[in-house]
Amino acid sequence: MKIIVTGSLGNISRPLAEMLIAQKHQVTVVSSDAKKQGEIESLGAIAAIGSIADIAFLTNTFKDADAVYAMIPLSFTAPDLGDYVHRMASNYKQVLQDAHIKRIVLLSGWAADLVKAENVEHLFDGLEASITILRPGAFYTNFYQSMDLIKGKGLIGKLLTLRYSGLWALLTGKTGLLMGNYGGEDRIVFVSPTDIAAAVAEELLLLPAGKTIRYVGSEEMTCNEAAKIIGTAVGKPWLKWILLSDQEMLRGLKMAKVPGKLAETLVEMQAAMHSGKTLENFHQNNPKMGKVKLADFAKAFAIAYHKK
Repeated sequence: MKIIVTGSLGNISRPLAEMLIAQKHQVTVVSSDAKKQGEIESLGAIAAIGSIADIAFLTNTFKDADAVYAMIPLSFTAPDLGDYVHRMASNYKQVLQDAHIKRIVLLSGWAADLVKAENVEHLFDGLEASITILRPGAFYTNFYQSMDLIKGKGLIGKLLTLRYSGLWALLTGKTGLLMGNYGGEDRIVFVSPTDIAAAVAEELLLLPAGKTIRYVGSEEMTCNEAAKIIGTAVGKPWLKWILLSDQEMLRGLKMAKVPGKLAETLVEMQAAMHSGKTLENFHQNNPKMGKVKLADFAKAFAIAYHKK
């Protein structure tokens, strides 16, 4: 099969491309970074260098393809995240329609139907194609974004430790924490990008009628249980996950100079996870869990943590 993989060589797209190439498919990897061309070709794939914002480029790339894995990369610079996501989704729909692609797997999120800015799944209605919407849980790789918080270094780290863990923790060097407007004893489905890639690879070879939705997860646990696994791996078994209010989280993101619209979307997304509605929807669909557990990921995370 001729299969298009968007997302460059990201956490999902690289293992996905490798899986499909191993199955002897003709794989084209779309990347906006020309520096990735050699690396893509070294995998045995065709490199298509261009932007998903460029409809002419996408149309030429998707021509004669049998199946497409479509994802929209998160933008930390777009002034309005919702507008950006909707424009990219509209681009995809137009090109998929014009190219008469028969099999489409679209990456979404397990809170996407609950978060206005993220919810673009309906924009793909009306396509004369077999389309599967993938709704993965919380990515293991999100922990990389919290590495500085976990380290708890500097004045901010000490102040956070004092506020949320107390003077004794500060005096004994038990710094570091995780935080968000979901956390504590909230139960969350976490997922490995490798397990997502495996689900995409499986779905691309199927041809269900119309539109289907598939949830993807690797392991379910509380946030504090996850913090314990990550903390133990990096030598901080006391690590805990602080639950903030929506207002506290929004203030923190704005202090970190996250664009306003993006900050609001992130808070809304985490609030949906805290509410338990995402977990309820996941259980209603009763998907099979993936193979990669958080303890497996924690080993790789610990190497990166100590390297930095």
